Amino acid sequence: MPAAWAEDLLRRAYASFNARDIAGALALMHPEVDWPNGMEGGRELGHEAVRAYWARQFDLIDSHVDPAGFSEDDEGRVVVQVDQVVRDLDGTLLSERRLQHVYTLREGLIVRMGIHDS
Repeated sequence: MPAAWAEDLLRRAYASFNARDIAGALALMHPEVDWPNGMEGGRELGHEAVRAYWARQFDLIDSHVDPAGFSEDDEGRVVVQVDQVVRDLDGTLLSERRLQHVYTLREGLIVRMGIHDS
């Protein structure tokens, strides 16, 4: 089980993302965060790249991600089971699925995230 501070940090990150509070979410990430681009592929490095990626994403789709469970893997990373719902901007459901988000945390901040199918 991850430390309480880690779960709190990630719950705040999900709440900020779902509220489209990009600045609030980025405040919880290391300035050189390594983030997956789940929509276009590849990785985004740093706050400005993540900000630009999310801006593009929010212009195209409405995604909502809710944490459903937290655990820790053998490497000390935090694994979050998430329920992801993606709709087009008119509200039509495009996908609904459970994923794993795997986080590396350092010095109280998110430094890397990965996405895996559950």
